[in-house]
Amino acid sequence: MNPVFLSRLQFGLTAGFHFLFPPTTFGLTLVILILESRSLRKKDGTAREVSDFLIRILGVVFVMGVATGIALEFAFGNNWSAYARTVGDIFGAPLAAEGVFSFFLESVFLGILVFGRRRVSPRMYWLSAFLVFFAAHLSGVWIIIANSWMQTPAGFRMEAGRAVLTDFSQAALNPSTIVRFVHTVLGGWITGSLAAAAGFSVILRLVRKGPDAPPEERGGQPPPRPAAPGGAVPQGSPQGGL
Repeated sequence: MNPVFLSRLQFGLTAGFHFLFPPTTFGLTLVILILESRSLRKKDGTAREVSDFLIRILGVVFVMGVATGIALEFAFGNNWSAYARTVGDIFGAPLAAEGVFSFFLESVFLGILVFGRRRVSPRMYWLSAFLVFFAAHLSGVWIIIANSWMQTPAGFRMEAGRAVLTDFSQAALNPSTIVRFVHTVLGGWITGSLAAAAGFSVILRLVRKGPDAPPEERGGQPPPRPAAPGGAVPQGSPQGGL
């Protein structure tokens, strides 16, 4: 078979599978931050227990996103080596920045969320939830910069067959960066919050609700709410036009 077709097929399947996880992370971190804020401000035990349940899910989603993301990054060099050599000096920079500035920040404080409930103060725990939310979205910024530059490159010139950066701000804020980032974040908020709602709904169907119901069951209503602002904003038209 044609190696170009096989490369496209492998890369498409890897990218499609990987992209299930980052948007879900956006939404889950938002829901967890809302629940932790409620727990800290109102001493709401139900919000705290529901947050603990979602943090376990977030841990699995994060690990799957990291594993598939590593495979995806290697695919650039393995499947598209000529492209990587040509634009790697520009395209590789935001990918490296994502790892240095976002991945480590998110992974460290996600560890506190998973293991540190009884080891840190409530305010420190809330700060960890905020930093995980912030780092997840900062990660999205760098990846969207790289992806958008591939689609609408700017701020560079060609020298001896290689792309050389001439203006970082033009390259980072190329014509499609902002609209892609807004589109991706809003879609991620909808995806993650509705994924949480779907899990709660299944539990509500399987377990009879009562005053002694587990936190997963009592949390069936709040998660869809973060999806509402994102769903109210029209999406797709500017993205499709690019």
